[in-house]
Parts: sequence; C-alpha cells; structure tokens
Amino acid sequence: MKQETRTVKYDSRLKVEAYHFQGIMQKFPNHFHEYYVIGFIEKGKRYLLCKNREYTVEPGDFVIFNPLDNHTCEQIDGKTLDYRCINIQPEVMSKAVYEITGSEIMPYFTSHVIFHSELVPLLTELHQMIMQEETDFRKEELFLFLLEQLLEEYTEQDVTKPAAEPSAEIKAVCDYLEKHFADSINLEDLCSLTGFSKYYLLRSFTRQKGISPYSYLETIRIGKARKLLEQGILPIEVALQTGFTDQSHFSNFFKKFIGLTPKQYMNIFKEI
Repeated sequence: MKQETRTVKYDSRLKVEAYHFQGIMQKFPNHFHEYYVIGFIEKGKRYLLCKNREYTVEPGDFVIFNPLDNHTCEQIDGKTLDYRCINIQPEVMSKAVYEITGSEIMPYFTSHVIFHSELVPLLTELHQMIMQEETDFRKEELFLFLLEQLLEEYTEQDVTKPAAEPSAEIKAVCDYLEKHFADSINLEDLCSLTGFSKYYLLRSFTRQKGISPYSYLETIRIGKARKLLEQGILPIEVALQTGFTDQSHFSNFFKKFIGLTPKQYMNIFKEI
C-alpha cells in the first residue's frame, strides 16, 4: 500500500492554506468549515454527501465548500485517495472578490462538485507554487484568475444565503453552543432554550442546519482550536481551552476533522 503523506503549507502572501493528502483512507464525519475549501481529486474515488446531496467524485473532479456547508466523505473503491485543496478564510475571499468585481459581496458557490473540470490545471499550478513556496507574482495571478472563473460560472452574486434562515429557537441553540463551546453542555440545557422536547430539538436542528447539535458543537470547538494553534499555543493547553477532556481526546477529534494532528497543524505557522 502506498505510504500515507499529509503535507500542508501556509502562504503568507495569499493568506491561504494548501493541503496535499496522498495515500489516505480516512473517512471524514459530517462537519463544516468556517472557510471556503476549493480542491480536486487526483486519485481514488469518494462518496461525498454535501447539504443532503450525494455525489461520487473521481480524479479530475473539482469540489467547492462554502463556509458552513456540512459534508461527509469516504472512499468507495477500496483504494487510497490523493487530494489537493486550498482553504480560503472569508475575509480573504471578500478582499479578493472586491479586487475582481469591485463589489463587496461574500460569494456563495452553487456547485459543490464540478465534474471533470477544466479548472483543475489552474488549481494544480497554483497549488504546486504554494507547496514549493514560490514568490513569483504568477501565483497571485493564478489565484485571482481561478476565483474570477469560479465567480463567473458558479455563483449567484446577489444571493449570499441560499437556504432559509433557521428558526429563532435554532438560532438560540447555535448562539448558545458558540458562546459555551468550552463548557460541559447537556441536552436539557438546549431544550430549556427552546421549549422543545429532546427528540423534536434534535430533529429540528438537524433538518435546519444539516448537522446534529453535537456535531455542530464539535465543529465549533475544532474551529476555535485551529485559531489557538495558529497562535502557537500548545495542544495540551488548547485542549483545555476548547472543552476537550484531555489531549488524547482532542488529538483524535482534530485529526478526524482536519486530517492532521494538532502538532502538525501548529507547525505550519511556526515560521510565518
């Protein structure tokens, strides 16, 4: 079996992360990110469920996740996955979109999978330049050209939120989870916010957000942990600050969601 490698670079000029996973078999649970993910499959075949739509993605297929798009994926052909992606924070995307369009909009990409995309060579070249830490302005040119193509073909620029707004009760639960992510939370706490029964709360939250309340909490904790690790805070301290019972529990969760250990992720930012 091909040896697994997970390589990550942070580009300080573009302010994006680039991931290159090779030879992995990892299944990723239902989760979301607070940033945009733009990537493609180099090798292997994956089942992808994104916002309740099912896809089979293969080499040459482009994938796009907006912030908060819930998704899960796993191998389906018994072979390993090779995958490249870049992660773009919302504020970085907003600045780039303004450069391209002159408008202050936060785009929503309407296609989560672009089959056999002609944009793969563009992203491949950009990704390789980031991985090789090249400083030529060709890198910025590629980045803006790629986003320009995606904006023109795969967005509705007057639509920033394609789904209906969650109910006031579910908003209250989300707010509570986001404020108390480091605390020990039980289902009764959430029910008291809404007046819902446990089952009705779970069903309503999952239907409206596309992810269960506990998975939502896990994702919030991982997002907070990423920011602390980027500041150079040690994993053991991050675990305590983000509601995990111990460092081992934290490390297992972090790798399950991000594909890297907390230490691997922290090391990306050491020389920035």
